[in-house]
Amino acid sequence: MTVAAPSVLLGSGQATDRARRLRLDLVGLVAAGVCLPVMLGALVAVSAMAALAVTAVIGLSIVIWRKPAVAAYLIIFMTPLVAGIDRGRIVPVLRPNEALAVFFAGLLTLRFFVQYRPGTPLRLRVGRIEASLIAIAITTSITPLAWMFLQGKEITGDDITYALVLWKFLGVYAIVRGTVHTQRQVWFCLWASVSSAVILGGLAILQTLDVLGVRALLMRYWVPFGFEAQLEIPRGSSTLSLPAATADVLIFNLAIAVAMLWKSRRHIALLVMACLVFVIGTFAAGEFSSVLGLVVAVICIAFALRRLDLLKYAPVGLSVAVIAAWPAVTHRLEGFQSAQGLPNSWIVRWYNLQTYFWPDLFHGSNVLFGVRPSARVVVLTQGTGYVWIESGYTWLLWGGGIPLFAAYVWFCRVAIKDLWIRCRDLTDWSAVAAVGAFTAVVVIIVLMNFDPHLTYRGTADLLFALLALAAIGKDPPEAASATAEAQEVEDTVEKPQRGAMMRSADTLTGVDR
Repeated sequence: MTVAAPSVLLGSGQATDRARRLRLDLVGLVAAGVCLPVMLGALVAVSAMAALAVTAVIGLSIVIWRKPAVAAYLIIFMTPLVAGIDRGRIVPVLRPNEALAVFFAGLLTLRFFVQYRPGTPLRLRVGRIEASLIAIAITTSITPLAWMFLQGKEITGDDITYALVLWKFLGVYAIVRGTVHTQRQVWFCLWASVSSAVILGGLAILQTLDVLGVRALLMRYWVPFGFEAQLEIPRGSSTLSLPAATADVLIFNLAIAVAMLWKSRRHIALLVMACLVFVIGTFAAGEFSSVLGLVVAVICIAFALRRLDLLKYAPVGLSVAVIAAWPAVTHRLEGFQSAQGLPNSWIVRWYNLQTYFWPDLFHGSNVLFGVRPSARVVVLTQGTGYVWIESGYTWLLWGGGIPLFAAYVWFCRVAIKDLWIRCRDLTDWSAVAAVGAFTAVVVIIVLMNFDPHLTYRGTADLLFALLALAAIGKDPPEAASATAEAQEVEDTVEKPQRGAMMRSADTLTGVDR
């Protein structure tokens, strides 16, 4: 009996490629074994913390190189916990979550080129949702910057920073979409999101109640622009340093948790407790708009799951949340006792829009292509030094004009349609992610009347991650439509043939159907 050589069994090309990769791995291991101890020894002599950080980075790089999906797990879990730390506080120029995303993107890109085999076709399929997101990114960056250049306006560093915001979120989408491929990995991502949100919501509740020293803990790193007075207010900004963004993340995870509970009926106690934390934490954020978003989300979840009877549990959950987060509720209700009969924040919001944004926006042709990407103006009398646009739809026109507004409408239209179809039946974990993404899109549409939630830290990161998870294992709508049409044509052609065959069989067997 003749035994074929390995090159014959595997193919000469595959054997050569495998041998080449093996040699590269051996060379890398030898180089690492020689160089790393020397480098770490030198770093320890200089700084033990630096040596520990380098060791952690190397270890994380090895894990992600072997298991790329870990990058998605970490980016989803860590973002709500570190995104509220100011730029430059820990990492130069960037927020910690942004630095993490840049590191993962660079490592995964290097891994792709090292493992890429020349001649292998590259397949890049862009669906309707992805195309609409790219359109939003272009109309928030390239279009307004080009318009400013043609008008001779000065382009500041703030404009460049804001122009890159949507591209950053697209990077998060690419990391999740490019590393998560199986439903088990989707399941891990969903649990990473829920677990992180439980920590986020728990800290928001404790911060509102001012217990266990949570406010003092947040004072160390999670103080936006060093404005410590903001943490003295009984409102749950938590580790996102922004109450509205905290509430958004909790609301989106409420949809995820309910859908997970409805799909598997496992881990019931954990998921029910998580839902309770999410609802209470939303009230602890102390935002009227967030309570409205919670109500909208509950309705969306019931419709997405095709179970309107779930709405009967809403009054009980809301009542418990109001009682648990009573300090934040009373603080917000006190605003109606002002001389104007309205909360001061509402009056200031209206004043800022009328004073700092609308005059420039509706001056001349600015509304066509926007004023500038930067969504804030410097006002030294403010505690943070800036006044932000507190109207999402005003931000669309300010940051990109009519093209950005049209791109956003396009995204909402295709996202709602595709996600509604995707979460019709909870056949897999990507459908659970689609429930969360569908709820997130609808909630953002409503809350954009108050603030630009589409770009909020934490909010947008989770939205883009859920959109990526919902797309896994799904045919593009065009392919699904074509398949359905082909099936319909086939049924139309074959139906008369099947009927004739059945009648012939009945005649032969004497059976009267």
